[in-house]
Amino acid sequence: MNELTYTMQGDYRLPNLLPPQEPEVTLGKYGLMRRRYLRQHRRVTYTNLLTSGKLTEHLLEIEQTAHSRMEQITAQMVRAEGVTEELKATDQMKWVGLMNGIRQAAEETVLTELIYN
Repeated sequence: MNELTYTMQGDYRLPNLLPPQEPEVTLGKYGLMRRRYLRQHRRVTYTNLLTSGKLTEHLLEIEQTAHSRMEQITAQMVRAEGVTEELKATDQMKWVGLMNGIRQAAEETVLTELIYN
């Protein structure tokens, strides 16, 4: 644990209570959604991550995990539904409709598992 430092203000020693500096990163859709959820609904967790300097690390991990889960779930559902490149070539509108439904279902799963948990 970090040692507390103090600054003299007149006759008083005031603790330096700034949170640890985190690197500046650009978050994607899932990282931003997770941050908003934590800030609004899990304030204690949000504050603990922020003050420990681990908020950015957590959000980046959520972002990466969400993307890999989306790919994994989408691939599984495509195989299960029998959506093929042949279907794409023969009936593009049906293929687009099926893929949109699969992506929406996969995203609902990701949001439930990772973002709003």
